[in-house]
Amino acid sequence: MEGRHEIIFDRLVYSCVFEKHRGYEEFYPEHFLGFQLSGETHAFYANGNIIIPENTVVLVRKNQLIRTIKYPSKSGKYQFISITLDKETLQKYALENKIVVKNNYEGKQKLFFEPDDFLHNYFISLAPYINKKKEATPRLANLKIREAIELLLQSNPDFKNILFDFSAPYKIDLEKFMNRNYMFNVPLESFAKLTGRSLSGFKRDFIKTFNVSPKQWLREKRLDEAYYLVRYKQQKPSDFYMDLGFENLSHFYFSFKQKFGLTTSEVR
Repeated sequence: MEGRHEIIFDRLVYSCVFEKHRGYEEFYPEHFLGFQLSGETHAFYANGNIIIPENTVVLVRKNQLIRTIKYPSKSGKYQFISITLDKETLQKYALENKIVVKNNYEGKQKLFFEPDDFLHNYFISLAPYINKKKEATPRLANLKIREAIELLLQSNPDFKNILFDFSAPYKIDLEKFMNRNYMFNVPLESFAKLTGRSLSGFKRDFIKTFNVSPKQWLREKRLDEAYYLVRYKQQKPSDFYMDLGFENLSHFYFSFKQKFGLTTSEVR
């Protein structure tokens, strides 16, 4: 049975699958609040990985690269709701409530937490929109976003330092960042934004740092890691090619043979 992944209204997304499903890498430019209705999500990001169990609320900060695997529950269903806390709405809320964040948030990312009764009931209240029993008007959609912000701040006032930090990403160490994120198959524009650069600035700084273009470096880096996994870890390419950013297996095999002059089965 096929799953569903649909936008209920412009900032509310509902995902439902009935078998294990590997999601693609995604760049999240905005904060989002999510709730694991059933099943669990395994999320992989630069600093490690987490498991999001059933009945858990997730607050993911903006400007993140994340890869997910979705696992249905024992009843055979996976359900996840996410609502985007967009910059425009957050700025209006901060202005109306005289909220000012003077310092950038430097604490550890707390990706998920147990919901209180208010947050739990908030997500349950979205069910009529998912089941198509009720249609959300633009005004109602804005009210639901604002309600989510209120409930988050009520559950943890420190979240204001995350939600209302409107500073632009600052330039970060390019070499360190790329060596931690090369396996994410996303456009160069996403890498540029995450490192606090324009696309042209990213390409210019990249060549200065690595003496090669971003696309060529990414290809070589991923293939070198693949060689290591095949030779020293005895892993099959079918088990890891997507984790290294290759879109399909045939492209991986072609690139591997082109670089090393050997097929993966000939590596000793």
